[in-house]
Amino acid sequence: MLPLLNGSCLCGAIRYRVNAMPFDADLCHCRQCQKSTGSVVGAWMDFKREQVNWLNQQPKEYASSEHVRRGFCQHCGTQISFRDLRYPDYLTLSITSLDDPSSISPNYHIYTDSQLKWLTIADECPKYRAGRS
Repeated sequence: MLPLLNGSCLCGAIRYRVNAMPFDADLCHCRQCQKSTGSVVGAWMDFKREQVNWLNQQPKEYASSEHVRRGFCQHCGTQISFRDLRYPDYLTLSITSLDDPSSISPNYHIYTDSQLKWLTIADECPKYRAGRS
């Protein structure tokens, strides 16, 4: 039986189900993630697009850069997805949008050059000053 991950935005207008575990997961400290999520770090998990099923409506997207589309709920504002147009087969979802966000653990940190000075990273995950190559 395939694993099922379920999640939603804050108001529940967007719900999704994923029929696989993510192939990767990270904590992003870049300024765009900080500003778009309203948090000190973005927590993300990666899937093939065909593994993600939107159950009611899909996120509205904002072009935050030439290649990046950040998906959000037009009702409550929750950022729920991240899509890089250069990699059309993949979709990134917010770990914290899961019904059980504790079920997925990030594997590494990226863009730690933008990490807030008062945030101490105490885990053993690899840390990359910029993106992971």
